[in-house]
Amino acid sequence: MRAVIQRVTRASCTVDGQITGEIENGLLVLIGIEDEDDQQDMEWLSQKIVNLRIFSDEQGLMNKSIQDIDGNILFISQFTLFAQTKKGNRPSFIRAAKPNKAEPMYLEMAKNLSTLLNKKVQLGIFGADMKVDLRNDGPVTIMMNTKDKDNY
Repeated sequence: MRAVIQRVTRASCTVDGQITGEIENGLLVLIGIEDEDDQQDMEWLSQKIVNLRIFSDEQGLMNKSIQDIDGNILFISQFTLFAQTKKGNRPSFIRAAKPNKAEPMYLEMAKNLSTLLNKKVQLGIFGADMKVDLRNDGPVTIMMNTKDKDNY
């Protein structure tokens, strides 16, 4: 799994003119799932996301997690995080999991994040043409890859 985690003051996802998810003060998480991903990857990444201390404390230092600030998550599936661009100019997405694997994992991870946060996680719509609007706070953007845990 690959994730792009952005600290935001607001974020929303719109599909066909309808808002599917909207938050203030929290994290916009873009998630890519590949065939090799499993329950362990999902659990590890969920724990990392909710425990990342990237929110400011009273001294302005990044010492608080999303749990500490009672923040929210907008969780968006994004297979393009597995784009391969080595050959030519057209990206290949062959490493991205097919929808029959990726969608259940996406939904399960959303439930896992909701449980860890003890609140509903806002979602996009898997496989839809989504318009994501955000105001990055900081800006703070973190990338994580469950296949490279030693560096995260």
